Parts: sequence; structure tokens; C-alpha cells
Amino acid sequence: MDTKELLKKVRKIEIKTRRLSDHIFGGEYHSTFKGRGMTFSEVRQYQFGDDVRNIDWNVTARYSEPFVKVFEEERELTMMLVVDVSGSGLFGTRNGFKQDIITEIAATLAFSATQNNDKIGLILFSDVIELYIPPKKGRSHVLRIIRELLEFEPKSRKTNLENALKFLSQVMKKKAIVFVLSDFIAEDYQRTLKITSGRHDVTGIRVYDEREETIPNLGMVAMQDEESGKRIMVDTSSKAVRNNYTKYYRERVDYFSESFRKSGAGSLSTRVDESYVKKLLGYFKAR
Repeated sequence: MDTKELLKKVRKIEIKTRRLSDHIFGGEYHSTFKGRGMTFSEVRQYQFGDDVRNIDWNVTARYSEPFVKVFEEERELTMMLVVDVSGSGLFGTRNGFKQDIITEIAATLAFSATQNNDKIGLILFSDVIELYIPPKKGRSHVLRIIRELLEFEPKSRKTNLENALKFLSQVMKKKAIVFVLSDFIAEDYQRTLKITSGRHDVTGIRVYDEREETIPNLGMVAMQDEESGKRIMVDTSSKAVRNNYTKYYRERVDYFSESFRKSGAGSLSTRVDESYVKKLLGYFKAR
């Protein structure tokens, strides 16, 4: 992708996702994810109904009438986007690839965080850590993240979510808002997810395609595993083959749901041809 085309794509995503974050998600994000605590803001005269525990006795004594301390939420937070860039993201039959939707969701979340003056960081992972961008504030930083999501070429096409979660714990010592974006066709990450969720506010966003759920009866079909590169002939006319595939896929989905539930983390799933806007809004409001 040349520079001109890349900048055009970045701008297109910025316009779409920033509009969503400004008009829809900004307030929902702010109310869903709380700051670290309360910080002193000002002193004002006591009003009926004020908590007497907030009376500033020094100012009250000075002016011979009651004054109270006013506190406000300390808003600054850190959001980490942990994004799967393995080969399985390059699949989609309607409305684009899974990776395209993941990029849009990540950009929308990043602009929502920026609107609230929060820091945003990025981890791209396959079965290794492909890229780490430390958290920073600002529009230019978000645009860099979008550029990386659009043009980054991973060294590996495989997946290891456990490694990504361990790396997150190493680089993020303080509590962060963490969004893990993947198709979650992965295994053996439940234990590490539970540890990570004990330290951070974690949400898993599973993006999938309807054609992944079942294999249609199309006879003998050449198929390729995007993560291993292996090509095989599959007899899709075999009911046993179709059932075994569906069983394997459902096991991965159930493992995702069970792992996030048991870890106390949030989760949602969105299909590439569905409105992720409605899914995200529903998730924020439910919290």
C-alpha cells in the first residue's frame, strides 16, 4: 500500500469512527469506565442536603458560615487495545474481512478514549508480540495506531493469546481498560485471562463471519488454513465432516464465553455483517 492510499484509508476510518465516538460512544465510554478516584476541585458555601463530612472547617471558621469541599472524578485512565493480527483475521464473506471490522472497532474505542483525555496503547499479536506502542494521548497518536492496524505485516500467521496477555501484564503495572479484539479461535488462555482480569478491566470483543459457523454442502472443496498455510481437499458432502467442523467451532466459541465469564471479564460477539455500533452500545449500557 503506497503512502497516498494509506493516508486516504486512515482519513476514511477517522471520519467514520470519530463521528461514532463523538456522537454516540463518548458519553457511554465516560459513564462506563470510571476514573481512579475523587480529587479536590473547589470550596463553596454549604447548601441544604450537602454531606456534613465534606465541610471545610478551616474555611468555615474564617468566614463564620459553613463551606464544603467539592470533589470531582479523577478521569485520566489508560486504554490498551490488544489486537489479533494472525492469519485467520483475513477472512470474510460479507462486508469485508474480520480484520477490517476489528480495525474500525479499535479506532472507535481509541477516539472515545481520546475524547475523555485518556491514554491509548496498542499491542499487536500473533503467536508472538508483533508490535507494542506505549500509551499516549492525542489525535496524532490515535492516527498512528490506525496506520499500524491498516498496514502492519505480521511475521507470523499463528495465534497465541496467552502470550499476549502475559506481555500485557509485564508492560502495564497499573490498572488499565483493556479491549482484546480477535476471532478467539484459540485455546489455553483461560488461566492467564483470569490473572489479567484481576489486575485490569478486560473486555473481549469477538469478531466472526457467518461462514465460519458451519460448512455448506459443496462437494469436494480445496481449503487453506490461513494460520498454517496448509491446503487440503475437504469432502463437504460428508455429514460427519460438517458436524465435526461445527462441533470444533462451537467448542472454541463456548471456551471464549466461559473463559471471560469465569474470569469476571466482559465480552461481546459481533458478526462482520452486523452493526458493531449496536453491540458496543448495548454492552456499555448493560455495564
